[in-house]
Amino acid sequence: MPRNSRRSGALFRRPLPYVDGEPEGVRVSFQEELDELQATLHEESDLVLRSLRGAVNALVAQDQELADEVIAFDDEVDDRYFAIEEGIQSLLARQTPVAIDLRLVLAMLHINLHLERMADYCVTIAKLTKLAGRVEEPHPTLIDAFEEMGARAEEMIRVAMTSLQERDLTAAESLPEMDELIDRANRRAVQHVLSLGSDLRMQEWGLRMLLVSRCFERIGDHAVDIGEQTAHLVTGEFREFTDASH
Repeated sequence: MPRNSRRSGALFRRPLPYVDGEPEGVRVSFQEELDELQATLHEESDLVLRSLRGAVNALVAQDQELADEVIAFDDEVDDRYFAIEEGIQSLLARQTPVAIDLRLVLAMLHINLHLERMADYCVTIAKLTKLAGRVEEPHPTLIDAFEEMGARAEEMIRVAMTSLQERDLTAAESLPEMDELIDRANRRAVQHVLSLGSDLRMQEWGLRMLLVSRCFERIGDHAVDIGEQTAHLVTGEFREFTDASH
């Protein structure tokens, strides 16, 4: 068919029905892309949970091989992270989301980064496990604290992602209270390390354990940040759940 005829035919093609001022087909495609991005975001959170559980188990059992697996597994999380980032960039380049759709896209952009950072902390825990195991066996008191912090961090990630999926403001706002429990365990870990004495070998081990404790504490903070993004999505107003000055 001649080129001009092809153009001419396009002019007389029946227009798509409009929904809220946009062609229906375009809107459906946009919504499908949003749904796919959200699904990939939840897949990423599942991978982070696996990484966290692996990091805790490696720490408790001083399992060097499992620690190596956690480190290598981070590539899986990174793949999801880049897929979501590229998907959002593509979506913004081709569409013009407004109102709640725009808030959702921006929330996913932030949450994607929070999840990737959580996975990085899991890798740090695994690396510190490998280093600390060469110095000293973990003290039972700290191991109990780390198991508690890991379990609470897992719960916070699940609550944060469920609150996003269900647009549950109440669940999102419960995260700071959950985070306080991790903070308390972190403070107890610090006090225990400070009581180890002046033995240089134990001090080296204790400093690494403080970094492990800090990683758990930061994972909880990132879960709270996800809750804040959910609250912004639901209410249209961004606010921090806690006063940073305290």
